[in-house]
Amino acid sequence: MNFSLHSLGLFAARQALPFLSWTPRVNGKSLRADIVAALTGAVIVLPQGVAFAIIAGLPPQYGLYTAIVTPIIAALFGSSWQLVSGPTTAISLVVFSAISQHAEPGSPEFISLALTLTFMAGAYQLAFGLAQLGRLVNFVSHSVVVGFTAGAAILIVTSQMKSVLGIEIARGDSFLYTWGDIASKADGTNPYVLAIAIGTLVLAIAMKQLFPKSPYMLVAMILGSLMSLAINGPAHGVALIGAIPSHLPPLSMPDFSFITLRELASQALAVAVLGLIEAVSIGRSIAAKTHQRIDASQEFVGQGLSNIVGSFFSSYAGSGSFTRSGLNHTAGAETPMAAILAAVFLAIIVLTLAPLTAYLPIPAMAGIILLVAYRLVDLHHIRTILRVSRSESAVLIVTFVATLLLELEFAIYAGVLLSLVLYLNRTANPRMYSVIPCPDSTPRRFIPVGPVSNRRCPQLEILEINGAVFFGSVNAVAHRLNFIYQTDPLLNHVLIVADSIAAIDVSGAEMLSEEAATLNEKGGALYISGLRLEDKMFLKRGGYLDIIGRDNIFMSKKTALPAILKRLDLNRCETCVRRIFSECQGMSEEGRVSPD
Repeated sequence: MNFSLHSLGLFAARQALPFLSWTPRVNGKSLRADIVAALTGAVIVLPQGVAFAIIAGLPPQYGLYTAIVTPIIAALFGSSWQLVSGPTTAISLVVFSAISQHAEPGSPEFISLALTLTFMAGAYQLAFGLAQLGRLVNFVSHSVVVGFTAGAAILIVTSQMKSVLGIEIARGDSFLYTWGDIASKADGTNPYVLAIAIGTLVLAIAMKQLFPKSPYMLVAMILGSLMSLAINGPAHGVALIGAIPSHLPPLSMPDFSFITLRELASQALAVAVLGLIEAVSIGRSIAAKTHQRIDASQEFVGQGLSNIVGSFFSSYAGSGSFTRSGLNHTAGAETPMAAILAAVFLAIIVLTLAPLTAYLPIPAMAGIILLVAYRLVDLHHIRTILRVSRSESAVLIVTFVATLLLELEFAIYAGVLLSLVLYLNRTANPRMYSVIPCPDSTPRRFIPVGPVSNRRCPQLEILEINGAVFFGSVNAVAHRLNFIYQTDPLLNHVLIVADSIAAIDVSGAEMLSEEAATLNEKGGALYISGLRLEDKMFLKRGGYLDIIGRDNIFMSKKTALPAILKRLDLNRCETCVRRIFSECQGMSEEGRVSPD
């Protein structure tokens, strides 16, 4: 008894404090591997954090603050051992889109609203996790993320064109209008600005190709800065980012006024949903390689707490990062300690090297952002989706177009809603097959045939159903049975093979009862084989079993067929030429069948 209570208490503690499940795995060997991965991650996230903050419309240091605070909390309270959280491109773009409607990017009011948005998104995520809603991510198509990120990449490129070309472009205009504005002002391009932006981009691509494991973004940014110094960039209109404060994330306070919370409620939900989809998708993709089991609801909790805590430490909304998580895994990280150490190392870098960003040209940063945007476009998955699935292609295209033409939160909702509609449509149309015994097969094996095939028994229909028989699918099942009756008006016996029926609800049970009553009026019956015990008990409690007939429920097709065949009309059997069952060959005048 004491042992059981101890085990139960330990389980509860690990649910509330999930880091207790992996801290015992930390040893000298794992720590060495985690330190190597953490050093790599800290160097990689330095330019990314600055770039993502600029995309979000925030001062550069806020990207670094987010990369320091968020991954620590997410690692302690999340589920994945290799997932690294922090600022991401897609989330940054949604933050900019949501807050720029209410305040000027970079202003104190903008920063305050961004922190409030972060808190609210974290609260949503935490509530979803505590409610154990992690499995809901399974119902959102991956095509939503692929389409959204592809659209986001184009929007990011659009937003950076002013920094690449050195021209003034009005903020907040639509995607199409912005490109019209860019085209009309292209003649005023600053060649020095363009040279630094393109030069930095080319250097980053070259470094990536020649030295794929190097911090190529950081090196390209340094070289871009040297290029600016060489041509005296500031004298030619090349703007600099300015020095980043060399201190740890300061305390902050979101705006909890009712008006602000009401204004940001919808956008915060969009940030929360996108962040959860990103984090769980990345965690599962890495877990497929490491064979770790991911608890999606626990990941919800981890992401939620990381954003809630981050909002009080000058951090904006973050999520799982595909780049840094993949790098963390390939660099040999063994525990979440790698993500925590990477944040610590980044904090040390910020304290010592942050003032050097005063020499970083904005066009060089824009060149890096262009590369980040390009890497968002998952061409492999886009081609695959467009080639293999019309429904998934529709989700991808709708989300992509909505991202470009609508508010970003509505684009996310549109993609998620369409994927849910398609999922419900699939569940509302379970796969149903008419089957017959395969000739000359021992033991007896069944094969599917068309619903109007003349190889089927004229008295008995054997119908396999794969899916749930619930309120959403009863019309489809009833329609299929009515079609069978119309095709064979004299057919009055139906065997439903329920081995693959996932569940039956009240609507499904009532439909089965109605079909049984219809067949009884025709002198036949409805039979069910392979029914799960819980579904059988459900039918019994509701009185549906008495309508269908307790004698019409069988363990399997093997036990059902001999009993059903004895109940067929012998006169019709004697004149039947199909004789698809082996028992048909032994039909006698007494109406009995010979054994197999």
